[in-house]
Amino acid sequence: MSNLSMWLHAVAATEGRSLHLTCDLTPTTGADLLAWMADQLRASATVRANLPHLASREEQVSHLAALLKEFTGALHEGVIEEFLLARGTMDVGRPMPSLPFVGGIPADEDLRVRLTASGAWYEVDGEGRVVMSAGGQQWTFASHALAMVRHLAEGRTTSLGELAVASSLPVGQVAALVSELVAADVAAVSRSR
Repeated sequence: MSNLSMWLHAVAATEGRSLHLTCDLTPTTGADLLAWMADQLRASATVRANLPHLASREEQVSHLAALLKEFTGALHEGVIEEFLLARGTMDVGRPMPSLPFVGGIPADEDLRVRLTASGAWYEVDGEGRVVMSAGGQQWTFASHALAMVRHLAEGRTTSLGELAVASSLPVGQVAALVSELVAADVAAVSRSR
């Protein structure tokens, strides 16, 4: 969501050698928030509906009022914090190979796992399921995976065995869940050292 801009410049040292470092910091703006909100509002049937361009003026005004209601409803008090949290989960991080486990993660309780995507986030939805976001992707797990997801989201390196104990899940189920995260390049697995 950043703008690509190029600033031509010339740097010259006045004495001896010099090191020049340029950093580009892109601020998060209201336009970024509005673009994110537009994506979130795509779940609304009103927002997804075709614009009534051939309808009467009254029908167009009525449709616009319905869109305005959807938009103002999305502008709640905590929307900025929600946006910044969601934006953090979009960082893909630094993918790391989990060799030799290219075909899946075995049910080995000594294998170590950690998330490689920063800004992982999770919540429990209205049905008790655990929804985890990381690296621009989202997963929904059964409620008993909460302790495991919490451990991973904290950014700690932990063993499959520790995750199994924390979540009261068999190591095989933990390995299957971790395999999904590794395949999505948001987690890495290694042997204990």
